[in-house]
Amino acid sequence: MRKERIAVIDGGGRGHVLLSKYLKSNHVESGIAIPGNDFMKIGQTKPAETFQNVATTDVNSIISICQDRKVTFVDVAQDNAVRAGLVDALRKAGIRALGPTAEAGKIEWDKVHARIFGERNALPQPEFKWFLSEEAGIDEVMKGADEPRFIKAAGLCEGKGSFGAETRDEAVAAIKKMKYLKDNAGRKYLVEKWLRNDDGSNGEEFSSHAVTDGNGWKVIGLAQDHKKSLDHDRGEMTGGMGCVSPPLVADGKIKLYANDIFKRAIFGMGLESNPYTGILYLSGMVVKRGGAKKVYVIEFNARWGDPEAQAIVPGIKTDLFEIGCSAVSGRTSSIDIVADCRTRVVVAGVSPGYPGNYDVVRGRRIHGLEDAQRVNGVELYGAGLKVEDSKYYANGGRLFYVVAEGSDVIMARERAYAAISHVFIDGIGRPHYRTDIGWRDMERLLRE
Repeated sequence: MRKERIAVIDGGGRGHVLLSKYLKSNHVESGIAIPGNDFMKIGQTKPAETFQNVATTDVNSIISICQDRKVTFVDVAQDNAVRAGLVDALRKAGIRALGPTAEAGKIEWDKVHARIFGERNALPQPEFKWFLSEEAGIDEVMKGADEPRFIKAAGLCEGKGSFGAETRDEAVAAIKKMKYLKDNAGRKYLVEKWLRNDDGSNGEEFSSHAVTDGNGWKVIGLAQDHKKSLDHDRGEMTGGMGCVSPPLVADGKIKLYANDIFKRAIFGMGLESNPYTGILYLSGMVVKRGGAKKVYVIEFNARWGDPEAQAIVPGIKTDLFEIGCSAVSGRTSSIDIVADCRTRVVVAGVSPGYPGNYDVVRGRRIHGLEDAQRVNGVELYGAGLKVEDSKYYANGGRLFYVVAEGSDVIMARERAYAAISHVFIDGIGRPHYRTDIGWRDMERLLRE
């Protein structure tokens, strides 16, 4: 058996869990993460290396590193890297890469393109209009009904470019925020109808991850993210404060709806001579209309989710390297993906102030991570951490992820919160975290 050297393109908890899983493969002898983080190298059973001064969009440097380290397989798990054309460049250099081309990845990095694609391929999605100027969007909102809407940046915005607006005035205020978003992500933006149930209540989001070679595809796992910074889905949008997998909202019928969406999207991209290879992430919304549940497309992501990967990947029993190779080599239809059927809850420990200013936290020592890892059924994955002399220091917004498994969400939650209770930051106290991760499924179980 040829031993492989793999690379993961990501710097946070998603990259950590992927690197750890790849290193458990009998096919893999060593791995690198670009940029990675200090926590990724701790506790690995095989050699692991990081390149923390290299950006995920620095295509030339990444190619050079992979060639120098004789990397044979790369999982491009970061959205900016997809947009930068890293997969295209890796393949041109003769290195196998799991991920879509820049053009196929446009289904994530240009949400206007994705909605127009959805129209062409009869995907269920909310009513929308898109705009290039602040004035045009505000004019549309002011002449329309005073009803709930979502205002969404078309470009990549680290999960922070979507604003729910209950009223016309809130929609106008959200449109005015578009010009301030990072990397000009809101230069083009959408105004969408807010999807709600027949009784006016909100629908329920979930995500499904599939691996595809552009023709065949298999679902890897499902999760439910918690995007707002505060309990009860209040506060600002973040990159994700935690999740649960598998979510109970995704019953058999909902899975069938999601599978049909994958089929239409993957087949549609192939028909348009733009085949999609890699991990395709469907963010769906379950809405009850006419007494029946239906799934609408909120968005697609062209890579693993974060923090969803932290909940899904540990439960995959099938060799992750073999799954990735099945997509790269056009054999996805023949791979059997088996999961361990455990429930996992992910709780993100973040710097107080995140997603706003958290400068006061940076550089402070973090205690208790070792104790947290000793809790039964718990793993920790690093993100914004620095490690010096076996001590941990805050170095970002999302610091680490507690991942706890259990027979159900009740057991998994108990373990996750028992673990994070051990952690504190010098001069600050507890890291910020949501105390209600998995609350929807808790309510479902307690009603039974």
